[in-house]
Amino acid sequence: MNAPYDGDRGQGAGGGPVPPQQPDPDPYTQDPYVQDAYAPDPFQAQDLSAQDPVTEALYDRSAHPPPPPGTYQEPQPMYQQPPTSPYAPDPRVWAQTPPPEPDGPSRRLPYGDDARTTEFTGVDDLVTRASEDKPKPDAFAHLFRDQQASGAPTPAPEPNPTPARKKPAGRASGLLKSSAVMAAGTLVSRLTGFVRSLVITAALGAALLGDVFTVAYTLPTMIYILTVGGGLNSVFVPQLVRAMKNDEDGGEAYANRLLTLVMVALGVIVAAAVFAAPLLIRLMSDTIANDQAANSVAVTFARYCLPTIFFMGVHVVMGQILNARGKFGAMMWTPVLNNIVMITTFGLFIWVYGTSAESQMGVQTIPPEGVRLLGVGTLLGLVVQALAMIPYLRETGFRFRPRFDWKGHGLGKTVKLAKWTVLFVLANQAGVLVVTQLATAAGEASGRQGAGFIAYTNAQLIWGMPQAIITVSVMAALLPRISRAAHDGDPGAVRDDISQGLRNSAVAIVPVAFAFLALGVPMSTLLFASSGLEAAQGMGFILMAFGLGLIPYSVQYVVLRGFYAYEDTRTPFYNTVIVALVNAGASALSYALLPSRWAVVGMAASYGLAYAVGVGIAWRRLKNRLGGDLDGAHVMRTYARLAMASMPAAAVAGVIAFGVMKGLGHGAAGSLVALAAGGIALLGVFFVAAKRMRIEELNAMVGMVRGRLGR
Repeated sequence: MNAPYDGDRGQGAGGGPVPPQQPDPDPYTQDPYVQDAYAPDPFQAQDLSAQDPVTEALYDRSAHPPPPPGTYQEPQPMYQQPPTSPYAPDPRVWAQTPPPEPDGPSRRLPYGDDARTTEFTGVDDLVTRASEDKPKPDAFAHLFRDQQASGAPTPAPEPNPTPARKKPAGRASGLLKSSAVMAAGTLVSRLTGFVRSLVITAALGAALLGDVFTVAYTLPTMIYILTVGGGLNSVFVPQLVRAMKNDEDGGEAYANRLLTLVMVALGVIVAAAVFAAPLLIRLMSDTIANDQAANSVAVTFARYCLPTIFFMGVHVVMGQILNARGKFGAMMWTPVLNNIVMITTFGLFIWVYGTSAESQMGVQTIPPEGVRLLGVGTLLGLVVQALAMIPYLRETGFRFRPRFDWKGHGLGKTVKLAKWTVLFVLANQAGVLVVTQLATAAGEASGRQGAGFIAYTNAQLIWGMPQAIITVSVMAALLPRISRAAHDGDPGAVRDDISQGLRNSAVAIVPVAFAFLALGVPMSTLLFASSGLEAAQGMGFILMAFGLGLIPYSVQYVVLRGFYAYEDTRTPFYNTVIVALVNAGASALSYALLPSRWAVVGMAASYGLAYAVGVGIAWRRLKNRLGGDLDGAHVMRTYARLAMASMPAAAVAGVIAFGVMKGLGHGAAGSLVALAAGGIALLGVFFVAAKRMRIEELNAMVGMVRGRLGR
């Protein structure tokens, strides 16, 4: 006869509940050697978190104060038999399902820990693994998981894998790795961009002909940013991240719809812009439009350059798709190809016609073949840059298939969000238009080289290089994670990431800003020596005026990423309106009050002043958005210490550079020696002062570099 089924025990004939039987008395309770052996248990009345010293150290007591007196429930004894159920177990279930853990952090665990995934190390594990070498704990380990989640799927583990000791991949290491890839690409791109700017200035000079090409070359970028560029750069990254997270196909259909829509829109924009080229030139500069020869050359250049709008947009959309998939390098490296094509084009122009100093070429004497050569080369560079993105997309598994089913798939919401970004860039470009008009007029009125619009743009190109290499790279790696944190309703994570981006970028941005102030003239005379001493010195003074404005410009860029993460594009628009108004007003005052030679220098200083005003407004608004806490004390302390370490360094470097150039002259050799000596002095004094001030971000960077070098 078979044994009765366990599930039948405890049920009567009628299936009703049967009172549970009393357990047998414990035969060991009267043993004097065992009795009360575990009574004075020191852990019985403590929190579970107190058993883990690491968790106890990280527990945020200020964010989770104790409950009011009388409301705290005393913890149940840990070593106690569970209460007996009044009902018999279900015979159809082998084991009862335990109750689910509550969503969110547990009351007994530190903030941010999940009760379902938190592990406590037991005594057996501590004893067993005592001889093993433990890697150093990484406080930023969750960043690596976030970046893995946004990238390609993790391959399945091999069967019976061999245990291998891996280096800790944490938050800071993952961020620094992504930032390093982008910083390297941006550095090469900016360096080749410098060479491109040098070759353009050598070929066309720093007078009216150079201003004409610069206006025509800048016009497509302005139109692109005014139409779709602003939305693509800020709004569509969060949307692509959400589509990858929520859509079944990983956001591929959304990306195809977006790319198709952008291509159609840009095709229409290019056709309209080429037709309206004369009006656009007049909008950019009345000084050029009123000169018949200059206007003719400018319109011809513009009609070659305006089709680049289409390829700019395609390149940016492809790059944002790659960024959303965790691939950050392609968008930073492909512009190098554009620079190489343009360098080759202008090099051929110099080979045929000679440099500007040799040919004395102007708007009246430049041949049509030369204009055609420069125009075709400029267009070809953007075509190559856009087509180079296709292999990177194929590597991630993305295949472009035109899709015109735009309605009902979230693009309307994205376009609505981009509306405020378009207004944002419209306000920003309105200030650029004012500066372009005034700078071209001031350069023509001064009668000097290096006092017009091309000098302004060349100095701004040098000045913006640290921003593009450091701040943009750091925030490009942080933006997808900030967007996820904002989508999950975690303002603390958004605050921490923005604070980290500000402080990490400030370690390089602050001393470089003071370096521009101290070494602007030798830097420009070295780079633009081929354009003549007068033009090079003019650019140096403009670069010095830009100098310190790099700090608020970088801070503004980081702070606005916080609004974009919350899909708030209206606040950046209002903030940019204020910046554009201050910039335009201060530039107009500089043009009216300063001599023509120094008017553009005043406009460069006005640019930094405008962003200083904008930072104050944007900081206050983002602070209120995040609940009144933006880690302001920590950030301000870091910037203040870096500025205090940079001021004596800049003073020493400026004195040394001035003395060297006075003794060796302002030529290329004297500028090189002055820049090298002043730069070494600046770095040395800054490093010593920063070490004495114990700036933790600098110490972390030095430690990372030493670790990479194996020292």
